[in-house]
Amino acid sequence: MKKEDQELFNQLKKLDTEQRNPNTREIDVADSLEIARLINAEDKKVADQVENKLPQIAQAIDLVKKAFDEGGRLIYAGAGTSGRLGILDAAECPPTFGSDPEQVVGLIAGGKEAVFEAQEGAEDFEKNGRKALERINLQPADIVCGLAASGRTPYVLGALKAAREKECNTIFVTTVPGSQITLDVDVLIDVPVGPEVIMGSTRMKSATAQKMVLNMITTGANIRRGKVYENVMVDLQLSNQKLHERSKRIVMMFTDLNYKETEELLRSADGHVKTALVMALGGLNKKEAERKLEANCGFIRKVLEDIRA
Repeated sequence: MKKEDQELFNQLKKLDTEQRNPNTREIDVADSLEIARLINAEDKKVADQVENKLPQIAQAIDLVKKAFDEGGRLIYAGAGTSGRLGILDAAECPPTFGSDPEQVVGLIAGGKEAVFEAQEGAEDFEKNGRKALERINLQPADIVCGLAASGRTPYVLGALKAAREKECNTIFVTTVPGSQITLDVDVLIDVPVGPEVIMGSTRMKSATAQKMVLNMITTGANIRRGKVYENVMVDLQLSNQKLHERSKRIVMMFTDLNYKETEELLRSADGHVKTALVMALGGLNKKEAERKLEANCGFIRKVLEDIRA
């Protein structure tokens, strides 16, 4: 056996995600209902583990918000399921928060093809993670978030090391204990979910944990940038019929306008829900509403408080 193969074997042998789960050792002879019960029982444990890392997640939210305020990007770097989760979160930010599609970027070992079909070996070299950041012209204002259930994926480690050298802030989301992580990052979010239902299948609990964390980071950062009014997304992009109708419902929810009046208001606001709401609630025209929003960093509550003061 090659020395590097022996080292990898020894690393994997110690990882929590590579251990056998004592609760599911009879799953191969279970009926369908028992299989579902066993998986559900393990999934229930994930949220509790995420809860233990709320202070670190809050730190990550603050860093990402700061990066966005300074014109930087959030860049996810991952392989396999972890990489796909980063791409998913990046893709969902623009329609949800009206953000620039370039503000959150998802990188995956093996490139676009790896989103749909595993590209074996692409994750095994740190240089690939470095090159991926070079291709998107990494800047110091950017923040790089590495995603690796095992905490040891070379592609991810290479990306994080390159980010550190560029003096970017870094976040590392993993599902093994922090004691198994040797790389220095600004925020380590280790969510040790324990052995998977099926040994080594990190598309299960590990993926669930990572998805929860990523949702919290980008949602939290956008809330802190005024993208939400009360608990409603008001900076959404009207990119399909469903969102067009949702935007009307949102305006009608906060005002006394009927459907037709709401259509006319949104048209006069160029389809921007936040502007339309400020126009209706503050009795302002479009330009006045836009000026007020800019002066109050996009927060509708602050605009209305300013008007009523």
